[in-house]
Amino acid sequence: MDRLEIEKWKQKVEDELGVEIKEKERFPLQEEIPAQEEKLVGFLAQCIDHTLLRAYATREEIEKLCQEAKEWNFRGVIVNPFYVSLCHRLLEGANPIVEVVVGFPLGQSKPEVKAREAREAFQDGAKEADMVINIGALKDSEWRLVYEDILGVVEEMFPGLVKVILENCYLTEEEKVVGCLISQAAGAQFVKTSTGFGIGGATGEDVKLMRQVVGGSMGIKAAGGIRSREDVLRMIQAGANRIGTSSGVSIVSGN
Repeated sequence: MDRLEIEKWKQKVEDELGVEIKEKERFPLQEEIPAQEEKLVGFLAQCIDHTLLRAYATREEIEKLCQEAKEWNFRGVIVNPFYVSLCHRLLEGANPIVEVVVGFPLGQSKPEVKAREAREAFQDGAKEADMVINIGALKDSEWRLVYEDILGVVEEMFPGLVKVILENCYLTEEEKVVGCLISQAAGAQFVKTSTGFGIGGATGEDVKLMRQVVGGSMGIKAAGGIRSREDVLRMIQAGANRIGTSSGVSIVSGN
């Protein structure tokens, strides 16, 4: 999609919501990837949200997740709400932060339920939230509902960050563009490609499109099917700033 068409969609979203989508350069359009291995490992670790979102994840596995995050100095761990307080205790005094998913993985909770889920996770120690957009509402062009859904989580997580999961595998190109624009209008800091639980994951093409829409005003998180260092580098080269993966240790270690 060319820039002119994106601007037309931006104007439509602004008119529908009655808000101005502000653009401020906060993120590099493309991260600078170090060539030297030691620096590359540190760089990759700081891009990675070390992820464990399986329904059957045990306490022992969560403890291992947090230990690996400390050992490799990952950006953070991302877990379901039930385990936020445990991760907060396990990572106290360490560099990795605690992140939580909200409305996960379907995005079909009511806005007030998502907002409460975010508020309780923030109170338990989460610094960032990855919320799933109301996919059906977006596809039905219920833009105000989508906007208010995101805004509620943004307000409850402040001053923490919010990443909006678009679940691109279910969206048309136009819906991906509108999803990015509404997320930007609602004050979210990132847009994210996928939950990893849908019919498709992150693609370089989607990351490039998302970066084209939001410019440097938002971060891009790629997630879903990212299992190798080559996958990570491909996403970063396409414009991603953050990577969600359960394969962080093998990626940074090169094994």
